[in-house]
Parts: sequence; C-alpha cells; structure tokens
Amino acid sequence: MTDSSFSMVLPPAMIKRAREFTGPPTPARPAATVVLLRPHSAAAQPHSNTAQPQPQSNTAQPQPQSDTAQPQPLDDASRVHSDASQPQSDAAQPQDGAFQVYVLRRATTMVFGGVYAFPGGVVDPSDSPSTIRTDWADRLGVPDPQARAIVGAAARELFEEAGILLAGPVDQPGRTVTDVSTADWEDDRAAVLRRDLTMTDLLNRRGLRLRDDLLLPWARWITPEFEPRRYDTWFFAALLPDTQTARDVSGEADGTAWIDPSTTDLPMLPPTLRTLRQIADCATIPAVVAAAAHRDAATPLNPRIEVTPDGQVILHLPTHP
Repeated sequence: MTDSSFSMVLPPAMIKRAREFTGPPTPARPAATVVLLRPHSAAAQPHSNTAQPQPQSNTAQPQPQSDTAQPQPLDDASRVHSDASQPQSDAAQPQDGAFQVYVLRRATTMVFGGVYAFPGGVVDPSDSPSTIRTDWADRLGVPDPQARAIVGAAARELFEEAGILLAGPVDQPGRTVTDVSTADWEDDRAAVLRRDLTMTDLLNRRGLRLRDDLLLPWARWITPEFEPRRYDTWFFAALLPDTQTARDVSGEADGTAWIDPSTTDLPMLPPTLRTLRQIADCATIPAVVAAAAHRDAATPLNPRIEVTPDGQVILHLPTHP
C-alpha cells in the first residue's frame, strides 16, 4: 500500500478531532454500503419542481440547500443475459453506455449531516442469508458466516434506504422481484427497518432468495483512528433491476438524487468520493461489472491524517499497489 494526498477541505470538527486525538482508537464496527447504478437513458425528464443537487466546493463541509433532486421513475430497459461469470438478471443496462449513481444526502441531525453518501449501514452478525455466490469469504477477507452477514447487510440497507430489493423467486433463477412499493411490501420494509424482521426471515417468508450475484464487491474502507465512531465498511456496486424504482424512503436522509458518476462537486467523505471517481472511470455498466471482478475488497484501506508542525492537516488516502 502507498499513500496519496487528497485535495479535500475537511470539516473543522474533523480537523479538531484529528489534532486532539491521543488514543486508543475505538473498535471499528462492520458495515456495508452500496453504489446503485442505472442507465442514464432510464432517467425520466425531471419534473418542474425537482431540483438537481447544486454544485458545491470539493469539501466535506455540508452546505444548506433549498431542496434535493428526487429519484425519477425508471423507464423500461432491455434485459441483459451474460455468461456465468457476470450477473444474470433483469438489471437495466444502458444502450449508450452512460449511467447514473444513486446518492442520499444525510440528514443534518446526523454525524456528517448534509454530506452525500450511498445507501448503507452496520452489519447484523446474526442475519446471514443464504447466498448464490460461494466465494464471498475470499472476496471480502472474512470467514463465511461474517461474509454472508455483510452481503445481507448490503441488501438490507438498499431495501431500507432506497426501497430496492435484490431478491428473486427461489424457483426462477435469474429473475428479480418486481414492484416492492405496495402496502404489504412497505409493511415488511418498515419491519426490517425496526429490526422486527431479519432479511433472512423476509426472504424465507416470501419464497425468495437473495440475488447477491447482483452485488459487486468493490473496496473495504476503515474509518481513521481519531474518529469516535469507526466503521469497517465494505463497498459494493449493484445494478438496479429494471422492474423496480428507487424511492426516498430513508429516515436518515433529507433528500436523494440520481447523479452522473463524474460529479465531484457535492460534499462527500473521502471514501465515497474516491469510489465515485473509480466508478466513473469505468464509463459503462459492463465496464463496472468487469472491473469489480478484479477489485480487492478484502484488504482494508485506512485513511491517514497528518498534522504538520505548523498545524496544517493533510489527508492521505491509501491506494492499492
């Protein structure tokens, strides 16, 4: 691993914590986050009262905005079928290659409020749904039960925060569920959110299996040691099923948007921005899928902050060799 400096103005509170930190670090909790992708051509024309995220300086300091773009309904898109090494699904694929990424703006009442992020949250180690893939332990660098819990958390958080369920009928391989926005599904989503219902129980009760083949492992980031809340977070990319529509249902966000992956002027934390840039470099969804097959999501990446003798704070991000 080597470090690279990162041009980003850090929030004053983060700089203060870095300067005052004396240790020991808080243990990092396992977490998962998902970069949801859809074809750019699937975006409907924005309504007149819908605003796009406003450009801001490349800083993690949140800025007030009047409102935020809402996710638009997904038009019908052609289905993709590929060989066994690629996800096989009803996931929407672009005709021209361009695609968008789904982001949430964290509520101002939360830590790092106002910052744009991907859907995600902590892992429930007791919720380890069965998976299609058998290589998650190797891909994520942890024992199999923990790996399945991480994958389950990624799917659960996507369901909780975006209303997207990566699951399909047990007896229909390659298919995904269609509309999960009806009242009965909303009741189930709310129960999962309250932790009254595990992802494993939801899938079993509905006769579904997790479509974890639609989750593409991307990276693993650990929060810097000086932060009081630390997470060991696995990043995944995922393809939006063309029969589902992302919705602003997260109670931890005050807005959502579909953005171009080349967007870098919204307030984001370094791992989020670095991931977005890497996804953007792929240019097309098939290229993202191909790149994910070679990504190292097992080796933790540990951002480091250097406090110089003159009091300046420099952020160093690790890069793979």
